[in-house]
Amino acid sequence: MNSFIPKLSQALRHGLLSLGLALFMLGAAQLAQAQVVGQVTHLSGVLTARHADGTRAVLAVKSAIQQGDSLITERETYARVKFVDDAEIVLRPGTEVAVSKYVYDEKKPQNDSVAIGLVKGGLRAVTGLVGKRNHDAVNFDTPTATIGIRGTHFGALYCQNDCGGIPTPNGQPLNNGLHVDVATGAILVSNAGGSAIFSAGQFGFVPGPTQPPVILPQGQGFSVTMPQAISSNGNNGTQKIGAAKLDACVTQ
Repeated sequence: MNSFIPKLSQALRHGLLSLGLALFMLGAAQLAQAQVVGQVTHLSGVLTARHADGTRAVLAVKSAIQQGDSLITERETYARVKFVDDAEIVLRPGTEVAVSKYVYDEKKPQNDSVAIGLVKGGLRAVTGLVGKRNHDAVNFDTPTATIGIRGTHFGALYCQNDCGGIPTPNGQPLNNGLHVDVATGAILVSNAGGSAIFSAGQFGFVPGPTQPPVILPQGQGFSVTMPQAISSNGNNGTQKIGAAKLDACVTQ
């Protein structure tokens, strides 16, 4: 009986040690997955992040953005995010964007990889260091097409019976599909129906995933606009993330 107790204690200690090691490794793996890749710099309204593990958090100015986050803006909410390579996106109300992958390797550009998904709503995006030095490393996925960048400032809006209240140049409601406009640089829009390059000053439309992108005349194109308070460079978000400085603003 007495000889059994030390053996039991030793087994218990070994089990606890193994359990502790397993929990430590799990925590380390989760920490590695929760890589900070950006920061909220401007916000008006409610912005929610759905993390890769399914948990949710309400964000504020200076909140961190993690790789794998889905960012969701509520009604009347505009949000601006700056990433570690100085890229920026500004989100319209009723928008969901998935930061699926964001890898910026300052010393090894060949390791760069950025994949952002526009699930619904609209955004404006400005190329960061990754897009400037490695165009093919950056992609914006949408339900109807993939947008590749060419040193770019562009807008994208995906409509699915939810754009009726957005003002348009001709007063007509926007058609369902993907609307794009380019302020500087160029974008390559591709899907199963074909591909097209849109340059500065041009507008495009993609009705569906199997219909090719088309260039629209100036009078028919739609430009994704943002409030001056969100798109201007004047406040908040001055701490550093990784190698990039968040106060080095590049939005036009």
